Amino acid sequence: MTSSIPTIPILNLSLSFLPVLIVLVILFKWSLNAGYASYAIIRMLAQLLLVGYFLAFIFESDSAWIVLLILAVMVFFSSWIALGTARDRRRILFKHALLSITLGGGSTLFLVTSGVLRLEPWYLPHYMIPLAGMIFANAMNCISLAVERLAAETGRNVAYSEARRIALHTSLIPTINSLLAVGIVTLPGMMTGQILSGVSPLIAARYQIMVMCMIFGASGISCIIFLILSRHVFKKEDGVI
Repeated sequence: MTSSIPTIPILNLSLSFLPVLIVLVILFKWSLNAGYASYAIIRMLAQLLLVGYFLAFIFESDSAWIVLLILAVMVFFSSWIALGTARDRRRILFKHALLSITLGGGSTLFLVTSGVLRLEPWYLPHYMIPLAGMIFANAMNCISLAVERLAAETGRNVAYSEARRIALHTSLIPTINSLLAVGIVTLPGMMTGQILSGVSPLIAARYQIMVMCMIFGASGISCIIFLILSRHVFKKEDGVI
C-alpha cells in the first residue's frame, strides 16, 4: 500500500462545522448551554492549531529533555482536570491523582515504548507524545468517573470497600465498552489514520491491539492506585467504614 493522504483545504475543512452549527442552534433554541458548547468548540480549534505548530517544532528539535517536560506537563494537567468532579476535595486529592497517573500511566508507557515498540532512541517524539497523550487522557477520565462515583456512594454512607468497588466498576465501563465495540461498531482513530497513511490493515490492527491494551491497563492501574491512596480522605470526611 502507498501513502495517499490528501491535504484538506481550509474551505473543505469548514464544511465539517455544519453539523456543529446545527447542534449549537438547537441548543440555543432549547435554552440549553449553547455558550459553553461554543466556547468548547472555539477552544478545541485554537488548541489543535497551536499544538500542530508546537508538535512540528518538537519533532524537529529531537530533544529528550523537551519530551520529558511535555510528559510532565501532561501528567500535571491530566491530574488536575481529573478532579473536576470533586472540586471541594481537589487540592487534597491532587497529589493522589498525580502519583496515580504517574505510576499507572508512566509504567504502561515505558512498557509499550521500551518493550513492545523498542524505540531507538527511547524518546522518539513521533511515538512518545501521541502514546502518552492517549494513556494519560484515558487514565484522567477513569479517575474522574471514579472520584465522582466514590463521592456519591460515600455520601450515602456506603462502606468504603463497597463504594470503592462501585467506583472502579463505573470508571471502567467506557473503556470496556470500547474494547467490545472496536472493529465492529468503531474503527479507532489511530487505526484509521494508519490505514489512510497506506499502512496494511493487518499491521494497523496490531498497533490498535497495543493501544487498546495500554489504555485499559493504564486506566485501571491508575484508578486502582488512586482509590487506594484516597481511602483516608473519604473515610475522614464522610465518616464511612
